[in-house]
Amino acid sequence: MMVAEIAAGTWYGSMALVADGWHMSTHASAMLISAVAYLYARRQAHNPRFTFGTGKLGDLAGFASAIILALIALLMAYESVLRIANPVPISFSQAIGVAVLGLSVNVLSAWLLRDDHHHHGHAHGHSHGSHGNHAHPGSHAHHGDHAHHHGAHASHAARATDNNMRAAYVHVIADALTSVLAIAALLLGSLYGWLWLDPLMGIVGGVIIAQWAWGLMKASGAVLLDSLPAAGDLPKAIRTVVETDGDEITDLHVWQVGPGHHAAIVAVATSAPRAPSFYKEKLASLGQLSHVTVEVTQMAGKQAA
Repeated sequence: MMVAEIAAGTWYGSMALVADGWHMSTHASAMLISAVAYLYARRQAHNPRFTFGTGKLGDLAGFASAIILALIALLMAYESVLRIANPVPISFSQAIGVAVLGLSVNVLSAWLLRDDHHHHGHAHGHSHGSHGNHAHPGSHAHHGDHAHHHGAHASHAARATDNNMRAAYVHVIADALTSVLAIAALLLGSLYGWLWLDPLMGIVGGVIIAQWAWGLMKASGAVLLDSLPAAGDLPKAIRTVVETDGDEITDLHVWQVGPGHHAAIVAVATSAPRAPSFYKEKLASLGQLSHVTVEVTQMAGKQAA
């Protein structure tokens, strides 16, 4: 379809059709990025060099796809401005036929991706056990422990947002949008002789695609930088679960390691120190946590009864 649109757009003089074709070609490359990311993530899932698994590879691929989308938007707008300044004759009926066929291909692709886009989860490959207690120097007793909870949280992971699959879905929807704009421009141009409308739709499509690219870039970039969503309630939920019976969290770090999977470092100060396993069992009720490190210290100046 990509080859057909580029060839037909060039032959029939439609900038909107040419833009749609090149748009589709770069999206094919972006889809390849997504596929390679999943393949690599699965193959490296048990590689101990990836401390928290390969869940972020999808976000890395999503970020790369967002950059490609932004470049496509700029190229479309630039080429469209040139065509407005230098219009060419358009064979409307033939170009419309090809554009309609292109739209049908994009709709079919979006339909095939719709379930994966909404339900794709993250298969976390590590199968770590507990790393045991760690001794820390100092006058107080410290207990460090690492807990990794995986398979039990599959249902939550299935509902998580996968930025890699989101990128693939957005690419297909963006293709469908440019096809709709091309058809609209060609129809109106054939009815009223508005040759300028064909390249103008290329500019409009570029602006919309740039907006989508920015949103995807922010979402995937935030995950890569270990930033939790502003509306995220996981840190609050951890405090609610742990801070009971006089226990107090003195240091808390939470970040996403894959769709639906988060890691947490929790430092607990208490007047009655208990084993880290006690707090790990309490935190096991939070399905979003896949990696947990707990450190327990005795509150200064307070001794257990």
